[in-house]
Amino acid sequence: MKLQDELPVDHRLVLVWRIGAGLGGIFLIVFGCLGLADHPGFLSTEGDEIAGMSTNGALSILSVVMGGVLVIAAVVGGNVAANVNMAVGVLFVLSGFYGLIVLDRPDANILNFGIHNVVFAFAFGVVITTFGMYGRVSGHLPHDNPYWRKRAAEEEAMPTGPKTFVKVIRPGPPNPVGH
Repeated sequence: MKLQDELPVDHRLVLVWRIGAGLGGIFLIVFGCLGLADHPGFLSTEGDEIAGMSTNGALSILSVVMGGVLVIAAVVGGNVAANVNMAVGVLFVLSGFYGLIVLDRPDANILNFGIHNVVFAFAFGVVITTFGMYGRVSGHLPHDNPYWRKRAAEEEAMPTGPKTFVKVIRPGPPNPVGH
């Protein structure tokens, strides 16, 4: 797998990276602000639910900060947006694992994670990472790979001259019109 950093700054994929970062960041900021508006305790394990997910003051502030990072990356654009998308996506997947570990331990669950938070963390992490990797990651096969050899042989067998179209006539049932 290869990460392509040589893409030009004005490449059309920049729009994909910006949209991913911007939409994800806006969602996180709204979630965090709604969580803070409820005035939960900072490390409370009894916070209210926002959009089906449990929250507390620490998770709300963390959501606003991460959303701000994504929005700033969307404004900057370019490879910065892609790199930030990938980094934030990996952090969200890791936070999903954190949530799984502390789900049944109220004393260690300082971010008040519930199962919905865990599912969201995994899904959001994968989506944001995919936005960041889109168009930048390719699976270049090594030349000794049998699939690469087969594809290379097929490409060599293809004509390289001007394209010609050949009409293939297949025998079929007799023409009912009588021609």
